[in-house]
Amino acid sequence: MEKRTLLLGVGLVATITALACASEAVDNLGADNVGTAGMAPMFEVDPFWPKPLPNHWILGNAVGVGVDSRDHVYIIHRGAMSLNERTEMGSGTNPPTSECCTAAPPILEFDPEGNLINAWGGESTDEYQWPASNHGISIDPNDNVWIGGNGAGDSHVLKFSRDGEFLAQFGIPEQGANSMSTEHFGRPAKISFNMTGDEAYISDGYLNKRVAVIDANTGEVKRFWGAYGNEPSDEGTGRYDPNAELIQQFRTPVHCAEPSEDGLVYVCDRPNDRLQVFQTDGTYVTETRIAPATLGDGSTWDIAFSRDPAQTYMYLADGKNMKVYIMDRQSLEILTSFGDGGRQPGLFFAVHSIATDSQGNIFTTETYEGKRVQRFVYKGIGPVSAENQGAPWPVGD
Repeated sequence: MEKRTLLLGVGLVATITALACASEAVDNLGADNVGTAGMAPMFEVDPFWPKPLPNHWILGNAVGVGVDSRDHVYIIHRGAMSLNERTEMGSGTNPPTSECCTAAPPILEFDPEGNLINAWGGESTDEYQWPASNHGISIDPNDNVWIGGNGAGDSHVLKFSRDGEFLAQFGIPEQGANSMSTEHFGRPAKISFNMTGDEAYISDGYLNKRVAVIDANTGEVKRFWGAYGNEPSDEGTGRYDPNAELIQQFRTPVHCAEPSEDGLVYVCDRPNDRLQVFQTDGTYVTETRIAPATLGDGSTWDIAFSRDPAQTYMYLADGKNMKVYIMDRQSLEILTSFGDGGRQPGLFFAVHSIATDSQGNIFTTETYEGKRVQRFVYKGIGPVSAENQGAPWPVGD
């Protein structure tokens, strides 16, 4: 009995010491550690965000996420066109076959606590042409909402107020591939913005093979470029071969083009498993390959930056390998990653889009059979625990 009591006492002291050390470590996780070698942002999945949707609504392919100045989160999904009538949307069929479920409106707005604030979007009778397959949603510095589309005839982008009021349609719908066009786009994947909001960077896209920069007020195409800053070409590139020499053009889809605050543009050349970096005028700077053995859908799906003034970190969504990489933005070094394939919170099925809010939290959407949005709570800067962390599950107090 005495020996058992002694062992319990020793164990209790060890536990208290470990908890004290852990508490001290957490207290030290802050801005002072940003950029420190061996350290990286840490996250925990919030399994209760967002709150349940009303009206028996469910999501289809969730293909975009953006955050406005109030930290309201907007997502876009493909609704009924991506849902199985027999197994997923019984109340959305004619006649209904069950009490549940039906597709939510295409665009959903949540407040920081995960409450649904607004829902809107879809076809218009006369104002604009809704994409055949909406793709990507982005919020500009003036809190306007932009969407593209990667379906047949989606050669334009749409601009709305944050409440869903139609503001502008740029580009001419129903056009074919033309990566040299100044009149229309080619199934644009996503729209991003410079810091002042006067220029929009279009990852163009699923048909064209370029980055196009437009005046965000008039829609005028100001400049465009292909891989390595080359003149873009619509010639076929064939399938990606990880053992072949890197090609001098983007493959489709060109899936993101994100300007940073220090005048660089990071481009997701998705099927080529590479990120290319440019100056804002299209001058090529550098590139990095991400999981270069990845075939099919490719590895570089979308990126978002950390919210510190220097945008020290970059978060890369890799939908094919079902994870998010945490990278040093300047060196393009991968510091760690989280996620894996699966249905539970913190895991992914085709993580498609990624965004950050002012608190440093990460939001992701999942396409194909994923059909959801997740929130990952920023927990400060801490030691890198593993190359691949798996699900960043909450550890509690």
